[in-house]
Amino acid sequence: MNKTSLNLKSKIKFVYSENESVSVIFQDNSLLMGVVGEFNENLKQLEKITGTSLYFRGNSIIIKSDQKKNEVIKNAIVFLSDQFINNGTIEKKDILSSVNRFMINEKINTGQKIDYIIKTPKKSVIPRSEKQKRYLRALKESEIVISTGPAGTGKTFLAVAVALTMLLEKKIERIILSRPAVEAGERLGFLPGDMREKVDPYLRPLYDSLYDLLDFEKIQKKIEIGDIEIAPLAFMRGRTLKNSFAILDEAQNATDTQIKMFLTRIGENSKIVINGDPSQIDLPNKSLSGLNRSKNLIGHLDEISVVDFDHTDVVRHPLVSKIVKAYSNQKDD
Repeated sequence: MNKTSLNLKSKIKFVYSENESVSVIFQDNSLLMGVVGEFNENLKQLEKITGTSLYFRGNSIIIKSDQKKNEVIKNAIVFLSDQFINNGTIEKKDILSSVNRFMINEKINTGQKIDYIIKTPKKSVIPRSEKQKRYLRALKESEIVISTGPAGTGKTFLAVAVALTMLLEKKIERIILSRPAVEAGERLGFLPGDMREKVDPYLRPLYDSLYDLLDFEKIQKKIEIGDIEIAPLAFMRGRTLKNSFAILDEAQNATDTQIKMFLTRIGENSKIVINGDPSQIDLPNKSLSGLNRSKNLIGHLDEISVVDFDHTDVVRHPLVSKIVKAYSNQKDD
């Protein structure tokens, strides 16, 4: 059992009553306040999502529902406590994550769950669904990972977090982050400014992920010395990537030939991740997208992992999941 799980075990106790209620007793008042939230907002959100009744009294949170829901809420509180201890804050999306299928279907073994925490200098990243957990395992164990699914499922963010951790631990020498530079074919010459000014708007989401995990100045320094390289897909041709972690984002807008080119850059002690959303192809001819074809051609190889997310895995905001589902249903009609 690691330090974090021991720390949490000493701060929370559970008392089961005969009237089918569970009292979660906190030994640490600051942790209790963090879990409850300002004006009890976190508890209100938990009640709304699960349809249960929660009461905040003294140093306890009392859960009153049936046995199954009591366990769901208890596990959710463990998850949120972990989140607060690791990051010092609880965000709205954490509330939803705390009661998602990953948290409900498994008995929460905190020590086991901690194995999946990605610790970066600014925050600790915890997988928020069973698919994210499987994706994280694939990122660590497989040489090539192909992931598909809607926006907000953590495809890029988790890959960047793993890559940054490996760089800081000196397991690799360089991170390469790449995207098709423009939605319909990398026509950089039509954009104003020098090369960096041309491509930066299209690569901004990759910068955002980095800045969320490491201080701005440190990221800029690593970019300057070449430890982190952010480049349009067109610039990857002819290279061999050694001791690297390369991520191709928005791969639904890359052609079959481009994805093949990116995949065949892999060299010694390297990983390649291909991420994309097949429902958001911006190429003039959608059939030119090579993302699904790459899955079908090479997804069966032992060294390659494929993870397909759907709207139930969205963790960005509860409304995003509903939007994705609505558009998906319209497409099916």
